Amino acid sequence: MKASVRSRQEPRRVSNGVIIAAMLLSLCVLSIVKARYCSTPFGPGKSDDQLLEQMNSSIRMETDDDPVPAAKTPGEEEEEEDVEEEEDSAPKVTEAAVAVAASTGGDSGAAGKKKKKKPTCFMTSKRSERCEAAGDIRVVGNTSTIYVDTLDREWTTKPYARYHDPVAMSHVREFTLKPFPSSTTPPACTKNHSVPGFVFSNRGFSGNLYHDYTDVLFPLFLSTRKFKGDVVFLLSDLKPWWVAKFKPLFRQLSKHEVVDVNNDLETHCFRRIVVGSDFHKDMGIIPAKSAGHVSTADFKRTLRAAFGLDRSAASRGGATGSGKPRLLLISRKNSRQFLNEREMAAAAGEEGFEVRIAEPDQHTDMATFARLVNSADAMVGVHGAGLTNMVFLPAGAVLVQVVPFGGLEWLTRVTFSDPAADMEVTYMDYNVQLEESSLLDQYPRGHQVLADPYAVHKQGWDALKTAYLDKQNVRLDLGRFRAKLREVLAALPPAPST
Repeated sequence: MKASVRSRQEPRRVSNGVIIAAMLLSLCVLSIVKARYCSTPFGPGKSDDQLLEQMNSSIRMETDDDPVPAAKTPGEEEEEEDVEEEEDSAPKVTEAAVAVAASTGGDSGAAGKKKKKKPTCFMTSKRSERCEAAGDIRVVGNTSTIYVDTLDREWTTKPYARYHDPVAMSHVREFTLKPFPSSTTPPACTKNHSVPGFVFSNRGFSGNLYHDYTDVLFPLFLSTRKFKGDVVFLLSDLKPWWVAKFKPLFRQLSKHEVVDVNNDLETHCFRRIVVGSDFHKDMGIIPAKSAGHVSTADFKRTLRAAFGLDRSAASRGGATGSGKPRLLLISRKNSRQFLNEREMAAAAGEEGFEVRIAEPDQHTDMATFARLVNSADAMVGVHGAGLTNMVFLPAGAVLVQVVPFGGLEWLTRVTFSDPAADMEVTYMDYNVQLEESSLLDQYPRGHQVLADPYAVHKQGWDALKTAYLDKQNVRLDLGRFRAKLREVLAALPPAPST
């Protein structure tokens, strides 16, 4: 009897085994197909975001100070909380908060029913942390310490909006917010302020114009405009030349002089302080997330007021409305040069533009260059930090970004193409063909750099940067360039009727 039962069960076992084997074989086949045909052009794990992070980590800005300790990694967990925006009814930001100290006692049942206290320091995005405190606040800048009488634990933070980038953050000074000492008196106030204090840093990658705006100035504007000038800026890691460059903007945001907080010997006392700016996106602001719904266009209007820029709108009639539109060619002296810059300028003149050529660098007078850019109706340049000057273009102007050979469209999109619309600028790109690139003089035609750029991308950011950004110049085909200029002319707003 038992033998007959066993014989009836055997086919079932065999059948189940076949089904399981078929399922495993199907999974293997699907894995092979996905790896072969569904991978990104940048190779396994090399997404655009990862390449951008590698790109940011490759930047090394010169610094005068010694390296500062690395940022403390928040280790505890905290429930998401709504972040209140004072003075404005902006939508609440709900990011995972930085750890709150463990309970110090009391009725645990009653505590569980109470709403959890908002932490002093909390992440407002993956790139930015903000600390807020009110009470008796004493800032001892030369020790990077902020004493707050209402605290019951210490907090540490780095006031620079690039938390996702350890290389940048390694250069940023850390601040500690502490409770008043229990056994001694706190430092005596030597300078009292009747308005809030705001702490931020210009270390990290600042000094590169793109990062000046993306990491510092846009975040500073969206975080402090609500104070309407009644705020004292406490700038950490202050570079005097950098402050001088952007001083007109600081004067629009604060009625007070910028304090070099790390080298200041005063104990500054406030009733309220904010440490660290919010961040929304590269070169831009999301109005729905900002206090007062401020926008990128508001930032541009503030820049125009700061630097005394007269033109608010571009046109085919130029600044006078009855002349030629002005084209500004952004020149470069090292890599990514225009090898036929003079011929390009002549072609633009023949197409009906008044042409100016300029080469900004770290030491360019910002106010003078801002006025030049604001006078332009169109700006043309190879991908690089110089295109950040698009913030000064009048509304309706056209930006043409020359994209070097090498499959770099993803990079040029994130940096300048995406922000253009919010800046009220019409964006166009000019993609360099192999015949227009100096790489053709450096490598044989079959070389991987020329024949398979995405294979170079798979090697990571450093390989990509070396091949296509550091070693490449361009000689634009004048026929293609003229066609693009005609597109630019057609895209400009018509001259105002008289």
